[in-house]
This record gives sequence, structure tokens and C-alpha cells, in this order.
Amino acid sequence: MRIFFTLCFIALSLIGNCQKDIKTLLEKHNKGDIPYISVQELAMPKTEAVVLDARETIEFETSHIEDAIHVGYNAFDLDIVKENVPDKTSKIVVYCSLGIRSEHIAERLKNEGYTNVFNLFGGIFEWKNNDFVVYDQNNEPTENVHAFSKAWSKWLLKGNKIYD
Repeated sequence: MRIFFTLCFIALSLIGNCQKDIKTLLEKHNKGDIPYISVQELAMPKTEAVVLDARETIEFETSHIEDAIHVGYNAFDLDIVKENVPDKTSKIVVYCSLGIRSEHIAERLKNEGYTNVFNLFGGIFEWKNNDFVVYDQNNEPTENVHAFSKAWSKWLLKGNKIYD
């Protein structure tokens, strides 16, 4: 009986760990046309970049990276980017929860002539997992992070998971 339970545990572990890490997840869902920037590099004081949040409004209001500009995903508004980033050579970092939606938005920016666009590797989940501060709709530090969905929330290891 012990062998049976051990085999069941191993089988369930293998199924649950199909996506071994965020790198594997991003390789599966992204084309890789947009270069990544790490959360550590973005957090460095010398890194000057315009940070764009490519999540939905409720996600942004729950938590966002300091000074990020909300551009959305389903209702992405290129005019917001053009107003805030008129110089198409400016360094832009786009993020979402993990880095999948942000790649799509970054590709749209690239197609519009922006030449220095990066995707934040692991998104806001990786940002929070590395103990960097996130801010709520009042720009106050918060432990809350919108977890997008129960399935995707497994990648958020720190902070309070918030759902709609």
C-alpha cells in the first residue's frame, strides 16, 4: 500500500510540475521577439526606463510598480503611450502578471516604431517574489497583488493574492 501511495504522489508531482519554472512557461507562451529585462536590473537606481503596466484596471489598482503607466491589455490605448513617450528611442519596460500579455503589447509598440522596448521577465509576480515594493491605487505600499487567476497564481510566491 505504501508503494501505491508513493507512486501516486510521484505521478501527481510530475503533473503539477510540468511548468518547472517561469522561463519554461514564457518559452511556451511567448515568441521571444522582445528582449527581457530582469526585475533586478529594472530595480537598479541607474536603470532609467518608462514602465508600462499591460494589465487590466482592477489588476493595476490592486498593485503596480512605482510610477508605472497603466496602458491596459484588452483595451490597450496606444495614444497613452504616444502622450507619455513621444521619443520612440526611449527605454520602455512593459510588464503584466508574468510576461505573456506584456510581450503582446511590447510587440505592438515595436510595430509602431518604438526601438528600445523590453519585457519584464516574470512580470509583477517576479517583482514581488524578489521582495520589491508594489503600490496600490493610492500609491501606498501594499502586500496585495492581483493574482490574475487561481491557475496562474501558483507563480506568485509572496504577498497577498487578490482575485476579482
